[in-house]
Amino acid sequence: MSAGKHFITDAKTLVKDSLHGLTIANPHLSFDEQQKVIFTKDLANLRKAQATIFCGGGSGHEPAHAGFVGHGALTAAVSGHVFASPTSSQVLSCLRRVYSEEHGTLVVIKNYTGDVLNFGRAVERFKSECVNHGKPLPKVAMVVVDDDVGVVNPNDDEEGGVGRRGLAGTVLVYKVAGAHAAGGGTLEQVKASAEYVVSHTFTIGCALNAASVPGIGMPRSLQDNEIEIGMGIHNEPGFATKELQPASVLVPGLVDHIINSAQFKGACPGGTGRVLLMVNNLGATSNLEMGLVTKIAAETVQERGFTLERTFTGTYMTGLAMPGVSISLLVLPEDASERTKLLALVDQPAYCPGWINQSTVADAGSTDESAEGPVVQIKAAGDPTWEKAISEAYSNVVEEEPQVTLLDQLMGDGDCGQVLLSGATAIHDAAKNKQLPLNDPPAALARISSIVEDAMGGTSGIIY
Repeated sequence: MSAGKHFITDAKTLVKDSLHGLTIANPHLSFDEQQKVIFTKDLANLRKAQATIFCGGGSGHEPAHAGFVGHGALTAAVSGHVFASPTSSQVLSCLRRVYSEEHGTLVVIKNYTGDVLNFGRAVERFKSECVNHGKPLPKVAMVVVDDDVGVVNPNDDEEGGVGRRGLAGTVLVYKVAGAHAAGGGTLEQVKASAEYVVSHTFTIGCALNAASVPGIGMPRSLQDNEIEIGMGIHNEPGFATKELQPASVLVPGLVDHIINSAQFKGACPGGTGRVLLMVNNLGATSNLEMGLVTKIAAETVQERGFTLERTFTGTYMTGLAMPGVSISLLVLPEDASERTKLLALVDQPAYCPGWINQSTVADAGSTDESAEGPVVQIKAAGDPTWEKAISEAYSNVVEEEPQVTLLDQLMGDGDCGQVLLSGATAIHDAAKNKQLPLNDPPAALARISSIVEDAMGGTSGIIY
């Protein structure tokens, strides 16, 4: 698991340095270094054109939230230290900057004590400031995202435990709200859209280990064979630590935890409906594994009787380099007209580095017969000499695989032994199941060559 090593110069300046890097790579962004606020460069025009939206929280969850600043999403984002809320003075500075006197401003926050207190106080300070200077009460609204269903106790309530935290569902909230604002929605309409997503989005996460914090290190570690269900994006303990299961067991269990929660059932009383799925990388999960998790999650959602309208997968809200994933389900409106409107907001492009705009094209047919070669007829037959040679060769490979693997670990990528074993196993199984034309040596060698290429792949496959 993670060794706690980082690319770092100074932990005290890491957040500011990172935000500077964000603006260098995204020239539509500006940076208030003192207050750690990222905002879109055409802010003055946006304030006149639409309701503005900002979010914020502790750093370490990138691309959230600064990575979602841009047209169709957030107007600005304010960052605290790693895993620590920005101060109320930082938030107040951001609100002063983005506030639209004509259209108003929506503030989106995650349900953590520091965020609720600091953002809430900043909003009240801003209101008092305006009134004390003879201005009308400002049009500022705030929504708190609490999509986590991994913190409830066995009685499926929150008594005696922490409140439901804000997780990756937060991104869906300000994606929808940002699209609505960009389309000319009033503050009241934008807030209503955001509140719908808040009350109908449910998330659970899991991690193979906690995340190392720059300048601090690993707060705790799981065993190599363990996984924690419900681990928070700040390394908060989950509700269960268990033995690591195959993804085919683990992922359906996460989906079931969501749809069996009282909160999800309250939003989807019929037990079926149309949903949006978001599979989120918590920071250190390979894209290869993300594809597998997405496949299983999507299949499970549909097997449970739900219609999957949209699927998003990627890195949206992380816990630094946490090796884990979270799964979110957004229950869509039953009314077809309202559902179409909401999906249109989801589909509207957002021009920011964090959001992955989906490409859609008309389906012109998925089967291309020209990609299929001629059918080769194989007449399988046994031969004692061949079968003995294959069996002995297979046994030799099984015996020598650990040593070959060890040698390749010293000189290469460490997979040579396993690749050889894969090829030998495929040939052995084909011979055992009478799938080879062993009475015809040229045909047998041709068939074995094809089997080896498929089973081994890569350089070894083409060589053997």
